[in-house]
Amino acid sequence: MSDENNSDEITPEVISKDVSETNNLSKESKYNDNIETTEDLSKLLDLEKQKSSQFEEKLKHVLADFQNLSKKTQSDIEHGVNSKIDEFMLDFIKIYDDFIRAKEVISESKINADGLNSILKNMELLMQKYHIIPIEALGEIFNPTFHEAISIISDPTLDDNTITKEIRKGYISHERIIRPTLVEISKKDDDKK
Repeated sequence: MSDENNSDEITPEVISKDVSETNNLSKESKYNDNIETTEDLSKLLDLEKQKSSQFEEKLKHVLADFQNLSKKTQSDIEHGVNSKIDEFMLDFIKIYDDFIRAKEVISESKINADGLNSILKNMELLMQKYHIIPIEALGEIFNPTFHEAISIISDPTLDDNTITKEIRKGYISHERIIRPTLVEISKKDDDKK
């Protein structure tokens, strides 16, 4: 028995009493904490839901702003590129006009213009490639969107504002007028009134 008294061991009964009391206290404390924690967590959850909803709205607005900016940037780029192409094509059309005038002079002189015809054909293909379309005007009614009248002739046989002569060809690029057609238009005589 003396060996038992000298040992450093703690008897199991004492340990189990202390642990069971601690467990009981811990369970009561946890139960009370759970009540408070559940209410707190519910409030925190509601607060987080509110924050989440606010962030979601902000994200939607930012996304909409980004999409609008993206569309505007794309539109600005396209407009800038189209403006430069139109500017270049206007210069090109002036050269094309010079070639047409040269062909007319050569044809009047009865000189072979096959080489010039070939060049003109290539120029016309280039204009088609870049969607440059000539404006048809002869015999049409004057439209200030497509035509620019620079002279008026009196002709009782034609309706007012009929285009009688095309002085300079006009062109459209991607449904935009890059150069209006210069025309001569008719007017009926007003002497009969």
